[in-house]
Amino acid sequence: MTVGAPRIAVVDYGAGNLVSIEQGLTASGGDVVIATDARAFDAADAIVVPGVGAAAPAMHRLQGAGLVEPILDWVAADRPFLGVCLGLQLLFESSDEDGARTFGVLSGRTQRLAGAPTLPHIGWNQVERRRSHPLFDGIGEGADFYFVHSYAGAPKEADDGAVLADTEHGGRFVSAVARGNLLGVQFHPERSGDDGLRLLANFVGLVRAGGRAPAAAAS
Repeated sequence: MTVGAPRIAVVDYGAGNLVSIEQGLTASGGDVVIATDARAFDAADAIVVPGVGAAAPAMHRLQGAGLVEPILDWVAADRPFLGVCLGLQLLFESSDEDGARTFGVLSGRTQRLAGAPTLPHIGWNQVERRRSHPLFDGIGEGADFYFVHSYAGAPKEADDGAVLADTEHGGRFVSAVARGNLLGVQFHPERSGDDGLRLLANFVGLVRAGGRAPAAAAS
């Protein structure tokens, strides 16, 4: 268990919505440091990869900063991680948006939203949970969160169990994942009002508790 405010390294690769996510995590009890290289991970209790942009330039910048392998090592060690929007998409093997090879932590690829009435998908939409998880403690079922995207991760069957929630915009797409201490959301909690701040506070609480969700809630 972490004593005091957990140190959260927010990865800066030139495309993240850093100010809003930093403010949201700080307001939720986190001690935030902006990570431009892997040295920021040394004293960190958790990593957050935010995202606004496309996969190929994001991976190029992460590679150039020497951050890809340290992030993969962090995830492999099952240490607390939260990917937001593009930060969730990067967890998959590749992206159809620009053909980029991404982290490959989850099997499957990022695909254009199928059957979407409008693209990009911008605005508030319901996040419907497939199972309970402490990331959503205190948040009503089917609560609205704020989205800005045209693509979403599509897991293969082997990792379908990692899907925590999905959302409908024409077709259905994955809007949250959880596997051990690996968490990701397609929406922007830092732009999602009280429920978004509650979700960030829940993440900070999980980090403070050592990153472990209660077994009954995570199963």
